[in-house]
Amino acid sequence: MNTSVEASVDFKSIEHRDRVKKKVCSFILYTLLTFWGIVVLFPFYWMILTSIKSYGEYNSESVPKFFASDPTIQNYIDAFSSVPLIRYLINTLIFTVVTTALMMVVITLAAFAFARLQFRGKNILFTLFLSLMMIPNELVIITNFTTVTNLNMRNTFLGLILPSVTSVFYIYLLKENFSQVPDTLYYAAKVDGTSDFKYLCRVMIPICRPTLITIAVLKIIECWNSYVWPRLITDQQAYFLVSNGIQEIRENGFGRENIPAMMAAVVVISLPLIILFFIFRNKIMEGVSRGGTKG
Repeated sequence: MNTSVEASVDFKSIEHRDRVKKKVCSFILYTLLTFWGIVVLFPFYWMILTSIKSYGEYNSESVPKFFASDPTIQNYIDAFSSVPLIRYLINTLIFTVVTTALMMVVITLAAFAFARLQFRGKNILFTLFLSLMMIPNELVIITNFTTVTNLNMRNTFLGLILPSVTSVFYIYLLKENFSQVPDTLYYAAKVDGTSDFKYLCRVMIPICRPTLITIAVLKIIECWNSYVWPRLITDQQAYFLVSNGIQEIRENGFGRENIPAMMAAVVVISLPLIILFFIFRNKIMEGVSRGGTKG
C-alpha cells in the first residue's frame, strides 16, 4: 500500500516538474521571440515615425525622440508633388508584373521537363544547369550588361526585363516539388490520352499551387527591390524604378537634408510589399515547407 502511494506521489512530483519546466521554457522562448520581434520591427516603426515628423521638428531634436509631438502628412504630400514618385511606381509595377509572369512560365515548363519528361542526358543537363548557381552574380551582370548594350536595349523595358525571366534556384525548387507528385497520376493521365501540357495545367499546377505562389511572391519582392541592374541599364528618368528612383529623389528631389520627406517616400514604396506579404504569408510558409520536404 505504501509503495503504491509513494509511486503515485513520485509520479505527481515528476509531472509537476515537467509542467514547470515546460512553462519556464515557453516563457524563455516567447521572451526571446518578443525581443527579436521588437528588434526586427523597430526600423519600420522608426521609418514611419520619422515620416510624420515635420522638417523643423526632426532637425531640432538633439536627441531622437520615440514619438512625434506634432504629426504631419506634409511629407507624404511632398513625396508625390516634388518628385515623379507615381511614375517610378508605375514603372516598377510594369517591370515586376511582366518579369514575374514571364519567369513563372519559363520555370514551370523547365521544372516539369526535368521532373517528368524522359530524354537523353537529362541528369547531366540538370547537373550542368545547377552548376550555373556557382557563377558569381557580378560576372552575370557584366555579361548581361554587355549583351543588352550591344543589342541597343538600354533605357528600355525589354532590357530591364529579359535578364530576369529565369532563375536556376526557382527551377530547382519547383522541380523538387513536382517530383513529389506520384508517378501513378502521370501514367494514369497518359493512359487516358492526356497530353503533357494538359497534365501540367490540370494536375501539377493545382497540386503545387502553394509553391508557385511562394515563388511568385519572392520574385515580386526581388523585382521590387532590384537596384544594381536597373541602375546600370537605365540613365533616363522615364525608366527609373523605385529603387534607383530613391537615389534620384535624394540627389535632385528633396535634398540630402530632408530626411522626413525621404522616409515618407520609402514608406510609400515599402507599403505594397508589406501588404503582399500579409496576404500570402500562409501560402509562403506552406510552399517553403512543401518545397523542402521529400516523400
